[in-house]
Amino acid sequence: MRIVCQTCMHHCSLEPGQTGRCGARKHENGKIICSNYGRITAFALDPIEKKPLKMFCPGSLILSVGSYGCNLSCPFCQNYEISKCSISDESQMEQRTAYLSPEQLAQKAAQYQSQGNIGLAFTYNEPLVGWEYVRDTAKIVKEAGMKTVLVTNGTASVDVLKELLPYIDAMNIDLKGFDEAYYRRLGGDLETVKTFIQTAAKACHVELTTLIVPGENDDAAKMEEQARWIGPDIPLHVTRFFPRYQMTEKETTDVQTVYRLANLAGKYVEHVFVGNC
Repeated sequence: MRIVCQTCMHHCSLEPGQTGRCGARKHENGKIICSNYGRITAFALDPIEKKPLKMFCPGSLILSVGSYGCNLSCPFCQNYEISKCSISDESQMEQRTAYLSPEQLAQKAAQYQSQGNIGLAFTYNEPLVGWEYVRDTAKIVKEAGMKTVLVTNGTASVDVLKELLPYIDAMNIDLKGFDEAYYRRLGGDLETVKTFIQTAAKACHVELTTLIVPGENDDAAKMEEQARWIGPDIPLHVTRFFPRYQMTEKETTDVQTVYRLANLAGKYVEHVFVGNC
């Protein structure tokens, strides 16, 4: 019998043993589980500004971890090797990932405190396709007096978000553009992201990132509309695209375009930052 996954707007209807389009949520034993629970593919102690977060604990370091899977299909993905990976074979999973329980990962974060680490950042792939692991780990991190950060595309349900918000201190959320047709091409939904942003911003520190891809989301009128919607209180990062993944033939975004759009956004958003320039 099929079960519908409620994690995001795709609502994948899955037969027993079947995995959803994110590559990480699976119908197993009559329920939807995250098959990437505790499976770590990337691990690094990063400056908080690299998330990017400019106005949350500036100058600090945070232990950044990733798993595998993503519910979008962005052709410019920087981490496609893990975000678009679905590891179904157990032997392959053991070779390509390391298992850390929530307790073990929280302990790793604590071990790095002597090097300036303030906590954990779930990043690199889309963390919310494995939100149960994020929740379970973030609880322990919070109890230890450390912080938890999410770097997310914001395309999860409000119910999932509310499970996490008591334990999350900050997020950087991708707002990939302000056009529903553009979001559909990426396999997403603009209204889902807008609701996610509005809900998260009431409960924790939020910064947004928009990657400017030439000919895709570099329209000035759309940026002005987006910035007006964001308003003055949420910081925005406007970043430069470099050819990647399925867009290796696309030209790099002109630096002047990034600054022009950032300056335009600055008419409505108090704190606007440029990246990759």
